[in-house]
Amino acid sequence: MDSELRDSDSIKEEPAGGSLAGNFAPNRWVKLNVGGQIYTTTLDTLVGREPDSMLARMFLQDGSMKPSERDEQGAYLIDRSPRYFEPIINYLRHGQFVCDSNISVLGVLEEARFFGIYSLVTHLEERLGQQDDPQSDDRPLTRMDVIKAIIQTSVITELRFQGVNLSGADLRKLDFRNINFKYANMSHCNLSHTNLNYCCLERADLQYANLECAQLVSVRGLCANMEGANLRGCNFEDPTGVRTNLEGVNLKGACLESSNMAGVNLRVANLKNANMKNCNLRAAVLAGADLERCNLSGSDLQEANLRGANLKDAELTLMVTPLHMSQAIR
Repeated sequence: MDSELRDSDSIKEEPAGGSLAGNFAPNRWVKLNVGGQIYTTTLDTLVGREPDSMLARMFLQDGSMKPSERDEQGAYLIDRSPRYFEPIINYLRHGQFVCDSNISVLGVLEEARFFGIYSLVTHLEERLGQQDDPQSDDRPLTRMDVIKAIIQTSVITELRFQGVNLSGADLRKLDFRNINFKYANMSHCNLSHTNLNYCCLERADLQYANLECAQLVSVRGLCANMEGANLRGCNFEDPTGVRTNLEGVNLKGACLESSNMAGVNLRVANLKNANMKNCNLRAAVLAGADLERCNLSGSDLQEANLRGANLKDAELTLMVTPLHMSQAIR
């Protein structure tokens, strides 16, 4: 059969069940018979925007899905509702969801799921969620929400979660390097074994969050609220000598046992009742910090600055290096 297109309105016959992408040009016209309604579109429309969709795979040469049967006019038969298909084909054409008021958005969503148009699925799910709950914008983001945001953001683009509600989210073992969490609500989050190097945590709410064994190198945590948080076994030390800045942070009742906090700036921090056993605090700045009833037993405070610090009832036994009086002189 002649493989050349005879005129602009005709549909070329391909071998039954054959691979079509090798024969179709991107601007080649294709007819679809959806539930008895004929739609005419281009191969580029079906493949370009959603290359992993069912419609795209029907016309790709990888053989992952064979095209459907064709009617007497040569249109490919698809047994779905034309009422809900029209907004989908228009979305594939121009990337905007437009739906008449008499068409159910939920019906379009189900069809989008069937055809694997996942960018449209996400848009419609968000739209329906906002209709069901006007306060949905206040809901905490989930682990999947955060992972999607990371995946969809270029490595050269700054990712910002500033002011975002992440309360209670399971974010363990994720890589958050260089992300801006300023003012974010991260209370009760599970951030264990998470890489937070070079993050901005200024004034973030991390009350009772679990950050066990997290990487916190060169974090900017000015005035962050970490009351009751678990930071056992964390690493704050930057080998290049840049200090992690936790000035004014609230670590009341927090657990920092066995953490590497060498050189950390904890000026005027609230460390009342904190557990800092066996911490490496060499050259740390604790000037003006409130260390009342803080457990510092077994810690290394060599060259640490404790001028003006409140050490009332602090536990200072089994120190690696005896505390020198000059370190605490006001």
